Formats: sequence, C-alpha cells, structure tokens
Amino acid sequence: MRSLLFVPGDSERKLAKAFDAAADVVIFDLEDAVAAERKETARKLTREAATDAPGRVAVRVNALDTGMTDADLAAVMPARPHFIVLPKSETGADVAHLAAMLAVHEAEAGIEDGATKVIAIATETARALFGLGTYDAAGRRLAGLSWGLEDLSAALGVARTRRADGRVTEVFAMARTLCLAGARAAGALPLDTVYTDFRDEDGLAREAREAAADGFLGKLAIHPSQVAVINEAFTPTGGEVAEAERIVAAFAAEPGAGVVALDGRMLDRPHLKNAEMLLARARSTG
Repeated sequence: MRSLLFVPGDSERKLAKAFDAAADVVIFDLEDAVAAERKETARKLTREAATDAPGRVAVRVNALDTGMTDADLAAVMPARPHFIVLPKSETGADVAHLAAMLAVHEAEAGIEDGATKVIAIATETARALFGLGTYDAAGRRLAGLSWGLEDLSAALGVARTRRADGRVTEVFAMARTLCLAGARAAGALPLDTVYTDFRDEDGLAREAREAAADGFLGKLAIHPSQVAVINEAFTPTGGEVAEAERIVAAFAAEPGAGVVALDGRMLDRPHLKNAEMLLARARSTG
C-alpha cells in the first residue's frame, strides 16, 4: 500500500472517479469529509460505490466515541470493503474493540471471519501519543498504522505545524516517529500522514521521499493529483533493487555468515533484512 486516497463518501461525482488516479487503496470517507446531516447519504453512496469496485476499498468510519461506528459498519459491510479505517484511535484496545464489532458484521454479511482488516489513525488526540506502544496487542486484523497532524494540532493547541521549509515541527516529528515505531512493533504497515497543500507537488515529493527513506511504506493522499507522486516515492528504484540483490547474493554466497564484505563495506544481518524487505516491496509494486 503505497498510496491511499481519501474520497468524500457523500460526493457522487468524486466517488465515480475514485479509482481513476490508480491509488493502491481508495478510502471512502464517512468521517471528517462529511457533514453531520449528510452521514446517512454518505453511507448509502459509499456502499453503492464500494460494491464490485475495481480496486481495493477502505472505508473510514466515524470514531468509536461518536456512537456512529456501528451504523457505519452496518451500512458498508455488505459491500465487503478490504479495510476499515479507524480515526482517533488511542490504543490497541480501540482496534480490538472495532475488531469485535467487525466480527459481528462479517457474520451478518456472510463474510469470512477476520477478512476485513483495520488501518488505525493513531495520533489524533493527546492521549493517543501515549498508546503507540500498545498496538502489538491489537490483534490480527491490524494492517496499517498512520498518524494525524491536523487533529493533533487542535488537541494540543499548537499554533503552527510546519517550519518555514515545510517540514513538520518537533512536536509532530515526535508523533511521526512514534507511529513508525509503533507500527513496526505491531507488525503493521507504517503509513505517513497527508500533505494538505495539494498544489505543492515539490513539497509532497520531498516529504514522501523522506518518509520512504525513514521506513514508512506508504502515504495518505487527499487529492488525486498526489497519487502518482506518492507511488513514485514509495516504489524502489532500479538502482536500489540492484543493490539489494547484490547484498542478498553476498550473503547467499556465504551461508551461515553473520558478516560479509561488499565493495569494501562490512555488512551484517540487519543489512540483509533491509535488502530482503526492499525486494519484497519491489515485487509487490510490480
């Protein structure tokens, strides 16, 4: 999952074009993008758009504390979405709570138990920052972990989120790092947050490349024009693939070795693991 594109669940026009940008996953949004009086309309339209969709579908439901999550699931689960996106998740227990709800709705819709995975957005409240080490107990449904900047800024009362060069300030850099570590600890995909200035392609490209270099495997998008930039940033280059293949071959030539030499460098097992992970990503992106 390199690119995950948000599409408002109440916009027939945008839903009809949702897959045109070739995002790896399209997220039909029932939460922030939809006004309260449009929730029921969004549920109906999202269910229709998700049914027999030409690509992988996620649905962002409303947060657990809104009382709307179960109604969201009842409306969309018959369409068999691949993922449910949980906003304002604070701990792994929130994902486990959602998982229990999903089990009921899967049974009612005739879906195999556990088939629907969860992507949690995990830094949208102040309390959530302290829960990022708990997602290893979230259960087998957790597929990805992302973080939120805008909601967190409001929760903390922060006056600015980015420095003059466009990079996030220290507060949000910390949240980003904790999300990365929490995802890896839980065996979930770490996914970088949205870049809201969709007209700033250079800024998006820089942020996406930095996220990929730091260990994130994908990024959320709010506009179709961002998808191609994100896909490029998170797709290993030919040079990176060739280097990874050389590292794997060097270890294969010395079975059982803990350290090998390559081009004057001493490489150990973490280098091999990183190379194998990069090659797996390359295969998954075609």
